Amino acid sequence: MRPLLLLFIVLPILEMWVLISVGEQIGALATIGLVLLTAVIGLALLKRQGISTVMRAQQKMQAGEMPAREMAEGIFLAVGGALLLTPGFITDAFGFACLVPGVRQLIIGKLLGHVVVVRGASYSEGPYHKPGAGNSHQGHPHQDNSQQGHSPDVIEGDYEREDKDGPGKGG
Repeated sequence: MRPLLLLFIVLPILEMWVLISVGEQIGALATIGLVLLTAVIGLALLKRQGISTVMRAQQKMQAGEMPAREMAEGIFLAVGGALLLTPGFITDAFGFACLVPGVRQLIIGKLLGHVVVVRGASYSEGPYHKPGAGNSHQGHPHQDNSQQGHSPDVIEGDYEREDKDGPGKGG
């Protein structure tokens, strides 16, 4: 069986078992109240963390940086919010793990350690060129970039579009 399919079969059964066990200990109404309380607390935490993440992402974009960590945090916040709205204590535990900043950043730090973000450079002298647009490093496009910290696995190149009729003309 595929792991995701197994998760969708096993998790609801475990959730029901935990809910029934908790209900036997504290009563059905208290269990329902506790599930609702975790959803309300989770939504409040989601709102606060979401606004904070969006603000940090905007600051990074204004500084010309890629907000990779903030984008990953946004995904975790969305997943955490969905898990907190799902009735059950196991999904609530995973949902709160996605929403608690320290835990979330620890998980994201480990995940982003395996991700490489590449920013492309674009140089053109043609009609679509905007000075300074898309340049991810300084200097002339044809200079040796080996001293700018590029790894030997990165191959940079230039291209120029050569249309005989020009853009939007016959074909």
